[in-house]
Amino acid sequence: MGQRGEKLNKKQEIAVMAIVTEPTMQKAADKAGIASSTLYRWLQLDSFQEHLKRMKSETVSHATTRLRQSMTVAIDTLVEMAENKKTPAVARASAARTLLEYGFKAHENEDLQERLERLEEMASDSA
Repeated sequence: MGQRGEKLNKKQEIAVMAIVTEPTMQKAADKAGIASSTLYRWLQLDSFQEHLKRMKSETVSHATTRLRQSMTVAIDTLVEMAENKKTPAVARASAARTLLEYGFKAHENEDLQERLERLEEMASDSA
C-alpha cells in the first residue's frame, strides 16, 4: 500500500482535506478522527503525498482564480476613491499611488514575460 497512483481510503481522503484546511497536524488528525501518529505514518506513503500535493495545488489554483476575479473590483474601488472629490486627500493620494505602483509592476511583468518568451524561442531555435 502507498504506491504512487494508489487510491486512498475514505479516512485518508478526509485526512488530506483536513491537512489543507486545518492550521496544525494535530487539528487535522482530530478532524479526520485519527491519531496524529497515524497521520504522520500516512504522510510517509507516496500515494498519500501525491493526493496531498494535488489537493494543495488545487486549493492554490482556486485561490488564484478568486484573486484574479477580485482584481477588477479592487481596481474599480481604487479608481473610484482616487476620482471622488469627497474622499479625503490622504486616501485619494494613497489610491492613486497604489494604482501607479501596480500599473508599473504589471507593465514590467509583461515586459519580462515577453523577453523570457523571446529567449525561450531563441534557445529552442538554436537547439
